[in-house]
Amino acid sequence: MMTRFRLLEELGEQMSQSELARQSGVCFATINRMCTNATAQVSLATLDKLSTSLGVQPGGLITRSAPKRKRRHRRLSRG
Repeated sequence: MMTRFRLLEELGEQMSQSELARQSGVCFATINRMCTNATAQVSLATLDKLSTSLGVQPGGLITRSAPKRKRRHRRLSRG
């Protein structure tokens, strides 16, 4: 299992990342890294600011999922 952020899903059509940054006071770069799951950690204060701005519980911004499997390429037989 892998823990990941659900910020992009919660944003949906509610607001843009820039709007969320302005409303929450959280740096746009932090929000963008969370949306792309390019960060491994975030402070509880940041989660609190984001969840308050989005009207969700802090736990609604994280989830656990199975890691994506890498596709294996099949070799074509010659003959």
